[in-house]
Amino acid sequence: MSLVSTSARTIFHLDMDAFFVSVEELFEPSLRGKAVVVGGQREERGVVSAASYEARKFGVHSAMPLRTAAKLCPHAIFVDGHPDRYRDYSQKVHHVLQNFSPQIEMVSIDEAYLEMTGTERLHGPPLRAAHALHKAIHQSTGLNCSIGIASSRLVAKVCSDQSKPNGVLWVMPGYEARFLAPLAIRKIPGVGKVTEQNLQALGIHTVGDLARLDEAFLEERFGKWGLALAGKAQGLDAGGWFDSEIGADEDPKSISHEHTFSVDTADPQQLEATLLRLSEMVGRRLREAGLHARTVQLKLRHADFTTITRAHTLPHSTQLDTELFAEVRKLFRENWKVDQLIRLLGVHVSSFAHDEGQLDLLEGDKQRRWRQALSAADHLRDKYGESAVELGGGLNARFRERVHENPAGLPGKSKKTPPSD
Repeated sequence: MSLVSTSARTIFHLDMDAFFVSVEELFEPSLRGKAVVVGGQREERGVVSAASYEARKFGVHSAMPLRTAAKLCPHAIFVDGHPDRYRDYSQKVHHVLQNFSPQIEMVSIDEAYLEMTGTERLHGPPLRAAHALHKAIHQSTGLNCSIGIASSRLVAKVCSDQSKPNGVLWVMPGYEARFLAPLAIRKIPGVGKVTEQNLQALGIHTVGDLARLDEAFLEERFGKWGLALAGKAQGLDAGGWFDSEIGADEDPKSISHEHTFSVDTADPQQLEATLLRLSEMVGRRLREAGLHARTVQLKLRHADFTTITRAHTLPHSTQLDTELFAEVRKLFRENWKVDQLIRLLGVHVSSFAHDEGQLDLLEGDKQRRWRQALSAADHLRDKYGESAVELGGGLNARFRERVHENPAGLPGKSKKTPPSD
């Protein structure tokens, strides 16, 4: 376990308030003050990407099925969402952040960490700098944000959550454990529903309850995660994504995209067109990250919710849409029975390398031509949006890009230059 020293550090965590909804309100002011759900229409099978604070009062939250949200909040206005708009405004936020710190980590499209240690001479003490950043974000984007300040990323993130909406909260060094103690254990980043249930079964309901337990006991019950929990309860950056420094350019462990059909389908043309579109989206993110994947996996969910995954490891790594699609289509044809209704398809890749490995002369020439074509397509997408260019076969599978935490074009993620030919 790695515990990052928190002595004399000043970390900001900036979280945009109801980001997707707020961007939609800029383009449609009549939505302001109303219950709004972003992610699709009330009768669709998708999930909620974001909900306004007015909708949240009725129990609506992100990742909830749209149909459930409609039942909880019948008067809500449902909006499909516009990922290109969100990327644009995320980029505007990133430009503002660059004026405050050289070390920025965009952990999602609407939140970021800033290393503010040593910037006092330039921006003043933490609270003054935070209020200046708060004002600059609003002036540049018209959007509100919440900012948490602490000596660790973990506590800064909890602070921004506690200060929502549109607030600033600073926990001064030395008061981290005292601040966390009365909070529910679920407030600790990384503690999900299952971990929460396991801890509650032990009588652990607050962070203070956790802090009183012996590290050896936690390690015995939860292994290395138990040691990380002990550190988190004290306000330390322990385990998980906290192991690296802010702004460290780390490669993802996997990349995936999936699509749930509004109506179950057994149309082979629609199913394979959907796989092609998903392969395009995965390939786009691979090229953006400068990665090549060797393992390709198909996710297939039937109408009765039975779900299977099938994977295959390629003889060489790739980042080309066409090769990804060829492999996932083969997996699909081997595992789908004609007329079998399908609810969801997904394409997942892993086992990354920074090049495709050794190819023969003919195969290498083919790869070069495809790289050039897809690089040109990516350039057009950067300029005109993700739907600007699509492979012909995928046109029959036009569906909205899902609004998720790490889309292509995430600000602050420097694009890797492909190898020259």
